[in-house]
Amino acid sequence: MTPANPGLAHAYATAILCRSREPMPPVDFTPNWDDAPRRGKYYPQASAFGLPAPPSAGVDLDTALRGPGDADEPFTLPLLAGLLHHSYGLLGRRLGIQANSDLPVLPSYAYANWHRGTASGGGLYPCSVYWVAGPGAGVTPGVYYYAHARHAMQRLLSGDVSAQVNAAVDPPRPASQFLVIGVKYWQNAFKYNNFSYHVVSMDVGTLLQTWRLWAGAQGRRIRPVLWFDQAAVGDLLGLASDDEALFAAVPLTWAAPAPARREEPAMVRVRHRDQERSRTLLSFDTLQRINRSTAAAVDRPATGALAPAAAHPASRGGTRVPLPAAAPLTLSVEAALTARRSSFGRFLHRRPMAAEQLAALLRATTASTVPSEIDGPVDGPLARIYAFVNAVAGVPAGGYAYDPQEHSLVAVTGDPPGAFLQRNYTLANYNLEQAAVVLVSTVRTHAVLDATGDRGYNLVNATAGAIAQTFYTVAAALRLGAGVALGFDGVSYVEELGLLESGEFPLLIMLAGEERGQLGDYRYELR
Repeated sequence: MTPANPGLAHAYATAILCRSREPMPPVDFTPNWDDAPRRGKYYPQASAFGLPAPPSAGVDLDTALRGPGDADEPFTLPLLAGLLHHSYGLLGRRLGIQANSDLPVLPSYAYANWHRGTASGGGLYPCSVYWVAGPGAGVTPGVYYYAHARHAMQRLLSGDVSAQVNAAVDPPRPASQFLVIGVKYWQNAFKYNNFSYHVVSMDVGTLLQTWRLWAGAQGRRIRPVLWFDQAAVGDLLGLASDDEALFAAVPLTWAAPAPARREEPAMVRVRHRDQERSRTLLSFDTLQRINRSTAAAVDRPATGALAPAAAHPASRGGTRVPLPAAAPLTLSVEAALTARRSSFGRFLHRRPMAAEQLAALLRATTASTVPSEIDGPVDGPLARIYAFVNAVAGVPAGGYAYDPQEHSLVAVTGDPPGAFLQRNYTLANYNLEQAAVVLVSTVRTHAVLDATGDRGYNLVNATAGAIAQTFYTVAAALRLGAGVALGFDGVSYVEELGLLESGEFPLLIMLAGEERGQLGDYRYELR
């Protein structure tokens, strides 16, 4: 797995892969939960307006996963409100008996678990969502921050700056409206320190995939731009680059025409400042360096540059297990996003999972991608999905690679995987041997970085995050327990699945199966 062009992102990726055997510093770090940051930014002096009630299309998840096709209908303010509400807005409060370490404090209102449609590493939700509103948006043109707890927009700057953003982002077509995704590192790094960059770059992918699912159900497109001038847009938003980085800019098709480009857009910037809750903020050297390295990689790779980094096709050898047609996903997108949650130790394989359910999970996760401005017409998917089967009807226990062309499983290992899975899990919040199946998403990380430079790391992890979000949403539609985890020995998975020659890195493990019954639970849905 030696990269062709070693760089900082290459080294960081390798350190992540090996961290269970060679811990990343600081090895003795303990989060100070009493001084934890808010799960969202706070602008005390910025005015706000409430967003309209979100519409519901009632479109089933199967339709949403197929996407809008050739349609690209314009957004409106109510549709934008729905997109944000069902992705990052608060949907309700949950309190269930489970195996996660935060269970003792969850009954306290101060530590309440307010769930959202989008998954987030550690439930920390470090992404910031900004709306650059140009003419015709139905609001005063300017820059807005989505205040998730209030489902409101806070105005950070008045005036049309869409030309300034077009110049910095250089989208395929000029746009009058943009959503910009930032990550405030301290919201995640207070817990995960130098591991934080790996986690938050996946969070960007979960958010983008939620947007794609919800917008696709409405006949709208979400196509992010990942290679853009982060420094210019960050300066406009008034951000300190070491504190908050920008990962994606999403031009939105809107009813109003896009502005004509100006040669020299007006230079203005947001003056409002976020008020931090934590009294003590720490910095982490590796996190700072990987952030600076990816942000500085502004040169956009050529269209089609990712073709050499595509996932290898499934092996023609090995025993094959054909899969049945996927179980239909008839639950609406909104209902599936609302039902999404993590199982946390509730798995109990009293009865096998139906093979049709496994087929639905595999089909949907394999098709999950993060489209970008460098996609070529013949690019293949970056990710590949493997399955460790514990208890699926009609499928012998073992490890498999999924072949989407044949819709079948190709045997990689023949032994029941429960002991391997539990032995190589480093946390205590999941019982992997009790899950019906554990899926593994892999990407040829070094190949992507060789093709695109250090910012390609963001695409690698956003792809893994998009797959995880699809997995959670499909599992909810199938009424299965589900969980996604990063706490595993990556090197052992490379060895077990024979990934050394292909250069694939296991990025996430995704667990699904039946849950224990008769467990105490509490749900309060916000309306």
